[in-house]
Amino acid sequence: MLFQNITVLDENFEVRSNYYVGVRDDRIAYCSDQPPKEDFGEIYDGTNRLLIPSFYNMHSHLPMVFLRGYGENLPLMTWLQTRIFPFEAHLTDDDIYYGCLMGIAEMLRYGIGATEEMYIRQDPLGRAFAESGVKANFAQCCNGFGDEGYFDLPIYKETLETIQKYNGAADGRIRAEFSLHAEYTSTEKIVRGLAETAAKYGSSMHVHVSETAGEVQACRERHGGKSPVRYLADCGLFSVPTVAAHVVHVDDEDIAILKEYGVTVATCPKSNAKLASGICPVSALLKAGVNVAIGTDSVASNNNLNMIEEMRFFNLLQKAATLDPTVITPKETLFAATRAGALAQQRADCGLVKVGFKADLTVLELDRIYLQPEYNVLNNLIYSAAGNDVALTMVDGRVLYRDGNYPTLDIEWITAECEQRRLRILGELAGE
Repeated sequence: MLFQNITVLDENFEVRSNYYVGVRDDRIAYCSDQPPKEDFGEIYDGTNRLLIPSFYNMHSHLPMVFLRGYGENLPLMTWLQTRIFPFEAHLTDDDIYYGCLMGIAEMLRYGIGATEEMYIRQDPLGRAFAESGVKANFAQCCNGFGDEGYFDLPIYKETLETIQKYNGAADGRIRAEFSLHAEYTSTEKIVRGLAETAAKYGSSMHVHVSETAGEVQACRERHGGKSPVRYLADCGLFSVPTVAAHVVHVDDEDIAILKEYGVTVATCPKSNAKLASGICPVSALLKAGVNVAIGTDSVASNNNLNMIEEMRFFNLLQKAATLDPTVITPKETLFAATRAGALAQQRADCGLVKVGFKADLTVLELDRIYLQPEYNVLNNLIYSAAGNDVALTMVDGRVLYRDGNYPTLDIEWITAECEQRRLRILGELAGE
């Protein structure tokens, strides 16, 4: 495909007008302000359109589409214990598969080409990611409270089987990894065993960290004054590439530790605001040199996968929290939503519009009334654009969403399956 006469966000996150971007197979093969001499097949008219790297959603629980709107206006722990966990106890593998497909459709609609996924059970996730065409790092989160160690838990063997089956599958689009739910849902014996296993297999890690003030205080009481960041580091969990979700309540020592271990922080601004967890200190993290990416969390606490809306929250909340309107720029915001995620997932050749990189691309329409006039495209994208401005989402050179159509997904079938399953679960809950 050749995108012609299109506005492009180049590899330095600079805006280029009237560009030509050629895609061959799964990679970007041409990028210039001059038309190419070679044939790239279909020509895509980019007039009044913007081409950017596809978004990375760096903390997600896609099958929780079943729970959108189900537990509203509740604090985190009440929300989890009274609404989320009871509902999830009724989910079957097929429920998770269809819910994941539904979540994938939503992420593609909003220009997201890759996800960092944490959820219960793994095979249905792997099947959904393989069939749909998206990129995904995924894992089932580990937890436990008894005397058992990690090697005694069923998830130990299940994760190794998943890694053997899915890690590197679909030409590298899919990567299976390890995950700890959180400090407060596990024991030190489990955390150390999990860390040891991840290091042994050279895998990556995904974990919730310091989401609420209460979580941090309880951790300090349990572990001799250690914060969750200090505790997890001491347990060896950060010895492999790690994505730490939320990271709202951290101090200078925590930030130094995150930098030392190369941990990526996946901030979830809308979810943390809705659950009144607080605001991640993104500006301090960036100043310290920590890689910061953006996640939506689930639609149960968000309530959508609208990455453009998420970027706006990411940017504006930092300005409000620091009382500094210059603290986060649109360029930094877009980097956090794209390239930072690719780096966190160890995908060095992704997340930029650059020759030789994977053709993971999103096209947005610019001829909207709320995007006029156009003094600066990036300013408009962060402060004025809407999620439904996304016109096309491509992953590895394959169009997965275009103008309301999903070439790899049967949306009517998926929607019907999810609704039937939602109603079944509600009936089961009512009968308890």
